[in-house]
Amino acid sequence: MADISRILIDISTQSLSAYDGEILRKSYSVSTSKYGVGELKDSYQTPRGAHIVRAKIGQNLPINTHFVGRRPTGKIYNQNSRGQHPNCDWVLTRIMWLQGSEIGKNRLGNVDTMQRYIYIHGTPDEEPMGVPHSHGCIRMRNKDIIELFDMTPINCPVLIIDQKG
Repeated sequence: MADISRILIDISTQSLSAYDGEILRKSYSVSTSKYGVGELKDSYQTPRGAHIVRAKIGQNLPINTHFVGRRPTGKIYNQNSRGQHPNCDWVLTRIMWLQGSEIGKNRLGNVDTMQRYIYIHGTPDEEPMGVPHSHGCIRMRNKDIIELFDMTPINCPVLIIDQKG
């Protein structure tokens, strides 16, 4: 599949749409923050507004690769992993690290998306999609994040909206 030119994440529908110009190439169910939307540091909310994909991490690593601090741990997530670490916020497979583009709204100061470590990333397949359940990031199914990762260029625009608010 060809590179996409922009990503739209809609909090109200818990969906991510990948576009090539005005042509919708792919749509995915996602999970955003269970704490709602907001830009403040330490809020665990999903930030709104214009962003870019600043970094892509995990290319060619196996599906279910576990990351801590954006580094692969060398471990592959499985059901035993969950039992050993039931409260872990699993970051798996691929990471697309977001940077805010709107100074004072989601960039710099106490509203900086990148300093908040907000990603689009994989999560265990048994985690719910289509409902807010994350700690601020945008979670995706592992096969979906691989597909999106492979067609998303660095600096790709990402717009996060909330039709409700």
